[in-house]
Amino acid sequence: MVLAPASTATLTAARLTASVGGALHVHSARYGLLVKFPSFSPKRVSPAAVSLRSRRHLLTCTALYKTNFSVKEEGTPETLDYRAFFIDSAGKKVSPWHDIPLHLGDGVFNFVVEIPKDSSAKMEVATDEPFTPIKQDTKKGKLRYYPYNIKWNYGLLPQTWEDPSYANPEVEGALGDNDPVDVVEIGDARGKIGDVLRVKPVAALAMIDEGELDWKIVAISLNDPRASLVNDMNDVEIYFPGTLTAIRDWFRDYKIPDGKPANQFGLGNKPANKDYALKIITETNESWAKLIKRSVPAGELSLV
Repeated sequence: MVLAPASTATLTAARLTASVGGALHVHSARYGLLVKFPSFSPKRVSPAAVSLRSRRHLLTCTALYKTNFSVKEEGTPETLDYRAFFIDSAGKKVSPWHDIPLHLGDGVFNFVVEIPKDSSAKMEVATDEPFTPIKQDTKKGKLRYYPYNIKWNYGLLPQTWEDPSYANPEVEGALGDNDPVDVVEIGDARGKIGDVLRVKPVAALAMIDEGELDWKIVAISLNDPRASLVNDMNDVEIYFPGTLTAIRDWFRDYKIPDGKPANQFGLGNKPANKDYALKIITETNESWAKLIKRSVPAGELSLV
């Protein structure tokens, strides 16, 4: 399901308890909610039922919160003033990093598109601005672009964080890069800035960028025609041959035209499988939980 700007989005972190006659039943033990979605057609749960603050503490797939949102662009694309804000059904700004649930159940996750495939503007969630809108990255006051188009949809997993104080013993002791976890989505369709896609992870790459660990989770949108066939790293090689190598090489080399050295990769310079990718997602979700609860210093990061 692709959710374009100004469209309706279903943001759900829930435990499925029954699926009968084409109707989906979702139960929240924490809030005592039982909501039925006939034939998987969504009904709105009042935002008053669960506050944003409560929703942020639903760190696993155990409770239900559902809202509608749109993406509101402010400023002109490819200018310093451009921002893409996420707006809920009450007309209030929400954070695509903190307020969109990570988990959808059954190994499926929400993925927020920052950079559509076949584009070069380096868009990112502004982690230090209130409500963390999507903006174009800058360096020395100038907008940043990749030297060539990225070949896949690229963005983030909400409610994840790569802790800069954690030295990962499995990846040369590299520290986290202080950002949400990145996703490279390999499906055929081109997303839009602010789209939220349901994806399943199939591999992970441990990129080391100037000494910082910058995970790249390789995933496929459930909307892709081949999604049911691609369930792990080996399936990628069958149905998207050469893609994992192409992703690694693209991220290894994209800084070279600017006179910088190539990025490095841990884990033997090879992709890790789906189970390892899920492990990384779990660990970084737990790190985000500590951040949002202020158990670790936030620094300049916005928790709004």
